[in-house]
Amino acid sequence: MTPPHRITSDIADSIRTWILERGGAQVWDSADLSNPGQEWMTPVRSADGATNTAKPHWSAGRVVRVLTQLDEVEVVGKRLVKRFHVGVRMGSQGLKVKVTAGGTRRIRAAVAKAGAGAWHEFDYATQDALIFAPTDPSPLMEVA
Repeated sequence: MTPPHRITSDIADSIRTWILERGGAQVWDSADLSNPGQEWMTPVRSADGATNTAKPHWSAGRVVRVLTQLDEVEVVGKRLVKRFHVGVRMGSQGLKVKVTAGGTRRIRAAVAKAGAGAWHEFDYATQDALIFAPTDPSPLMEVA
């Protein structure tokens, strides 16, 4: 038996609608070797119901799973564990802002300390790293 696919609470309503009204939700993997863990989700059918949805991004690879039942999905909330300022620098071509090597080390250490399944997000307005840990999963059917 395939384990339930985990999603975050911020997309739960969309996924529920796609499963109930648009033929299901597709999970796409990444074909971009510099971002192997990335995934996207799209409804199976377009809004008009006549066609299948297109690839969501140029770096999306293939559909690795199609979710057609609500019980195939678990919703995981996120809990803010830590927020701290990190140093940034301009990228080599001057178009991107990148976290410094020291900031990267601090982020990785904080994510490891937060425990299994933890991740970070970046607040560009304040140049802060936000460290999140997942909450216990709940079935999509039970999430309001």
